[in-house]
Amino acid sequence: MIQQALTGQRVLDFSTLLPGPMCSLMLAEAGAEVVKVERPGHGDEMRSYVPKLGTDSVNFALLNRGKRSIAIDLKSSAGLEQAKALAAESDILIEQFRPGVMARLGLGFDELRATNPRLIYCSISGYGQVGPLANVAAHDLNYLAESGMLALTAGADGSPVLPPALVADIGGGAYPAVMNILLAVMQRQRTGLGCHLDISMADNLFTFMYWALGNGWAVNQWPGAGDALVTGGTPRYQVYRTADNKFLAAAPLEQKFWETFVRIIDAPQLLDDQPDPQGTTRAVARIIATRTAAEWALRFAQADACVNLVQSLQDAVKHPHFVARGLFRRVVQQGESAIPALPTPIAAGLRSVDDRPLAYPVLGEGNPDILEGGKAPR
Repeated sequence: MIQQALTGQRVLDFSTLLPGPMCSLMLAEAGAEVVKVERPGHGDEMRSYVPKLGTDSVNFALLNRGKRSIAIDLKSSAGLEQAKALAAESDILIEQFRPGVMARLGLGFDELRATNPRLIYCSISGYGQVGPLANVAAHDLNYLAESGMLALTAGADGSPVLPPALVADIGGGAYPAVMNILLAVMQRQRTGLGCHLDISMADNLFTFMYWALGNGWAVNQWPGAGDALVTGGTPRYQVYRTADNKFLAAAPLEQKFWETFVRIIDAPQLLDDQPDPQGTTRAVARIIATRTAAEWALRFAQADACVNLVQSLQDAVKHPHFVARGLFRRVVQQGESAIPALPTPIAAGLRSVDDRPLAYPVLGEGNPDILEGGKAPR
């Protein structure tokens, strides 16, 4: 079998819930051995969520497929020594506690670096390891609000709307963590030394708003909800309701696409949308509302106009395109229960070619061999 990029790398994962576990899932899919450290008796809080797949939550199953689990009491001297022994033999460590917690436990970067200078130590937190908000309790919605991203969304009444994705946890936490860990692995190959990575979910949200920051800094045009190019300020980037109460996603931003769009909806009078963008949007909405979703789908089927129907998630996972790409081919299984595994952005050529179903770890299943004799065998 061809070795993957991270074959032979041990990841010691102290994180829970979403950002850290998704990060270590991607590392596992690239070949790393992930050892998940959990509380005895309870484990990751995500295990208790519903619905269930087997004995634990489906959320936990999707995020922890193919990992190992050990149960250690980090507040006991014996547990602390076990964790230190594991860290001394690990290549990468992921933690998601509030800043300072790991150091107070005796598992901070400086302490562990003394015995393992090659250790890449990744800390994922809401607001980073330092700063006035570093120890403030928050969740994904709070980071979106604090960063200004939530203010760029608007419902029918003008109030911010709840995003359907956990943008901060995944786009601001898990993905940047993987990116920086891989960069640190490359740096270690040259220097022989690990490093401490400070991943702030709130910090990383600003990258998504590059266009808004550019407008604000360059010409002092700070966008608000519904008044910018991709937030509803143009008829060329909108969701329109059809006659049968379905929706058309229209993104004909470039002029060539807009020209095709107005031709297909039989509205040449709307070609120049610049004098009154909002009025044009209302006019397009009235036209789209005269036909059903199926009728519009047929009209746009052969057109190069960046227009399609809004799919339900249930329909999207069965779409022939995603099926043909094998997006949901892999399986997570526990006992007699099995569902498609969570797709991750690891390229097919970097994954294992072995597509056998993988289980999520039972709490503490790895204690007998991973912690045998109080050591950390590789």
